[in-house]
Amino acid sequence: MKARALIDGASYGPDALKAMGQAFDEAWPSIAGNFGHDPQEIESARLRLATALLSVANEDSRDVEALKTGALQAMALSYRERPTPTPAASSFVARETSDPRDGADARRVRPTLSPDGGNQS
Repeated sequence: MKARALIDGASYGPDALKAMGQAFDEAWPSIAGNFGHDPQEIESARLRLATALLSVANEDSRDVEALKTGALQAMALSYRERPTPTPAASSFVARETSDPRDGADARRVRPTLSPDGGNQS
């Protein structure tokens, strides 16, 4: 898997890499259920966890629990900092409409409020 390869290929001593690998292996099961069943989404989340782990590690890292906790906190913070669409903004969708006043072949795209709050399939 790409996430473990990212950690195993990092430029740290063998003891630090061993601790980092163990921290990753212990951290992943605690959050894995949040990422569904899509293999691409799972791999993306594992890469984010590996990146978070590398962001808190250093050459002297040996404490598996501290690495695990730090990586999970760093990952959680990265999710908090992501912008989320506001319900009002996500409720508007573009719909193609025709207006007889515009001529038979004219079409227009108009933003309209979706009746289901923007949840379009």
